[in-house]
Amino acid sequence: MKVLVTGATGFIGRRVVGRLRQAGFDIRTASRLPQRLAGEDDAVALPGADAPQEAYLALMRDVTHVVHCAALNNDRGAGEADLQAVNATLTGQLAQAAAKRTEGHFIYLSSIRAVVAADFSGTIDAATPPAPQCAYGRSKREGEIAMLEAFATAGHAGATALRLPPVYGEGMKGNLRGLMRLAATGLPLPAAALTAVRSLVSHDAVAGAVTHLLARPTPPRPTYVLADASPVALSEIIAAFRRGYGRPARLVPMPAWPFRLLATLSGRQASWQALVATQICDPSLLASEGWMPEADTLCRLEELARQAG
Repeated sequence: MKVLVTGATGFIGRRVVGRLRQAGFDIRTASRLPQRLAGEDDAVALPGADAPQEAYLALMRDVTHVVHCAALNNDRGAGEADLQAVNATLTGQLAQAAAKRTEGHFIYLSSIRAVVAADFSGTIDAATPPAPQCAYGRSKREGEIAMLEAFATAGHAGATALRLPPVYGEGMKGNLRGLMRLAATGLPLPAAALTAVRSLVSHDAVAGAVTHLLARPTPPRPTYVLADASPVALSEIIAAFRRGYGRPARLVPMPAWPFRLLATLSGRQASWQALVATQICDPSLLASEGWMPEADTLCRLEELARQAG
């Protein structure tokens, strides 16, 4: 069986390609940055969102499954039109071609931002009604819809979206990378402002989920939420990074109200609300189907900092 992996040079895509090769799958890699694929066997450029359908159909030659990792993330300052083009239109084009030419699964790496806002507090599972509140979240949700509609129109039941919380691992970016840099400074931090609890997922666990779904003969559910086995507090994340750097935690018992007031006065209430929100992802649906989530998040974070230091 041959698997087309888009975004194969990215943070998660590289891990997915490695895990699938270990499992014995043949791989065709595709990237929006084809220069990064130099030297790869069976590597192709990913067409743009405005490319004709024939360009996408050509990608599917001899392909059984598609894993769509390519995306424009929300940490690059992209506008809504660009996010829609890459995350929604391109996804729809790819899914239409896959539904016509392949017989297996189409796995789309989505985000919990397709479901909830950054300041949402509560539990997110596969049944949580989608209510995206930002341009990135709307684009990922539109990508999910386009994918599922393409497969439903073709009478094909193989499409699924994996909704991911923040993903950590070597080469991670975004807020987790920012927290790691903050931990590296050794500055004292207010423990009371870091009590929010978050679900995370390792890029190894994401790659494992993809491999698990492709190895199963039965069609996947339309959506799954991934996460490590246990959520962790922001203070625990900082402390784990600092252990990895060989530093003391330096979380001081300061109240949160001065920081809340500063955020209000500086017009950053939304950022404050996102910082203190507790978001717990429930991965039990895929776990009930045999996937094993990462069980020791803090040790993995500690090791990341140790390697970086």
